[in-house]
Formats: sequence, C-alpha cells, structure tokens
Amino acid sequence: MSAGTQIGGRGPWARAGAWVESPPVQWFITALIVVNAVVLGLETSQSVMAAAGPALLLLDQAILAVFVIEIVLRIGYRRLAFFRDGWSLFDFAVVAIALAPVMPGLSVLRALRVLRVLRLVTVMPRLKMVVRALLSSLPGLGSIALLQALIFYVGAVIATKLFAADFPDWFGSIGRSLYTLFQVMTLESWSMGIVRPVMEVYPYAWAFFVPFILVATFTMLNLFIAVIVSAMQAIQHDETEAVTQEIRSATHDETETILDELRRLRAEVAALRQGMPERSGQSD
Repeated sequence: MSAGTQIGGRGPWARAGAWVESPPVQWFITALIVVNAVVLGLETSQSVMAAAGPALLLLDQAILAVFVIEIVLRIGYRRLAFFRDGWSLFDFAVVAIALAPVMPGLSVLRALRVLRVLRLVTVMPRLKMVVRALLSSLPGLGSIALLQALIFYVGAVIATKLFAADFPDWFGSIGRSLYTLFQVMTLESWSMGIVRPVMEVYPYAWAFFVPFILVATFTMLNLFIAVIVSAMQAIQHDETEAVTQEIRSATHDETETILDELRRLRAEVAALRQGMPERSGQSD
C-alpha cells in the first residue's frame, strides 16, 4: 500500500473521514437518529406494524447500515485515536449492540436497539456538556447519596420500632420500612396513603414524617441539584478559559508577526537613510 492510500494519511480514508465528520454530514446523521427513534417507537404498535411493518423494518435496517458505514469510515480515518475517545466508543457500542444476533435467550438485545437514540448526545454539544457535568459530579453525588443512605437507615430503624406492631406491611422490617420511606420521599400518596392511616393510631406520627420529608426530599434534592449545577458551571468556565486562551494565543502570534514586519521595515528604512548621503555625495 502506498503512502498516499494509508489509513489516516492523505488518501481516500482521510478524505472520507473528513467528509463524514463535516457539519452537513453530521446534521444528516442527527436527522437519521431522530427518524430512527420514531421508527423504533412505531415498531411497538401492533396496528402500525400490521399496516407497514415490512417498510419500517427495511427503513430501520437502512438507517443501521448508514450508521455502520459512518463508524467504519471514522475508524479508518482516526485509527487508534477512535478507540481512545470515549464518545466514539459510545457510538461504537450502541451500533454494535444493534448488530448483535437476536437469540431466544437474548431477546433483550432487540429492545436495546433503542439505545441508538442516545447517539444524539454525541452529536449535540450541549447534551455532551450535560453528560460531562453529570460524570464530573459523581464524586460529590456519591457523598450526598451516602449521607442520604444514612438518613434512610436511621429513619427505617426508628419507623420499625415505632410502627411495626400495628403496620407490619409497611414497617414490619428494616427492608419494608426502607421501601415505605422511599415512597414517602417521592411524595407519592405519602399523606393519604401512609401518614394519615398511621396518625389514626399514632397521632404524633407527623413529628417523624414531616422532618423526614423536609430532610430527605427537599434538602437532599437541592444538594443534588447544587452539585450538578456547580459541575456545569465549572465545565462552562473551563471551556470559556480554553477559548480565551486560544484567542490570546492567536492574537499573540499575530502581534509577533506584525512586530517582525515593523522591525524589518524599520531596518530597511534605516538602510535606505544610510545610503542616501553617499549617493548625494557622489552626485556632487
């Protein structure tokens, strides 16, 4: 193979890779992802499948073929750099799942085809920033989750000791109490479904449930949001700093070029001035 046709060089792979990663093609891929999401949703309708099932399946396979060609061209263009990029690996995994053969024991893989819709994250910068913020906030979220787990455990022990005798289905064990408190935390039928029946037997039960809701729901939820928002602000700050640094670097390079040109012009002018007296003396 000649140097001009080597993968990642200046040959067909480079031209094809640059074409695939160009903005028009990426917008086309984005449109295909949206269409594919609609098709996968329509495939869940029995009436739609009865009317246009073969056409939908053919369209789904055609879109999958386009995704495969795109991934192959990107791999040929970027070579090993493709597998060092997390977003590229995500695209590869999503498409590979769709290509996996569907066996009787692995029918779940067919349902996982909908993961192709998640490729929207890799082609939309704003969504990528949100995902990066979520990933970067995992250490802080882990600490908050640990604190919430401790609050749940303490609350479950207290609820089991207080209410297990009269409400064994809800608070008969630590596990049942944890699940009931989780329902209370989500505010799903917490008052009429759980707290008010408990208060008919234990009138002062509100003194346990209300502080638990305030701490476990409102306070902890706000902490989760605060950590994620802080991570997003940090990422935006880093991106702004990177752009500012690039602008400063470009401006510095342009300034140096202009200064070099001025120095060269000054040197030429000085040389001309030195030569002018000599020429005037010769003319005399």
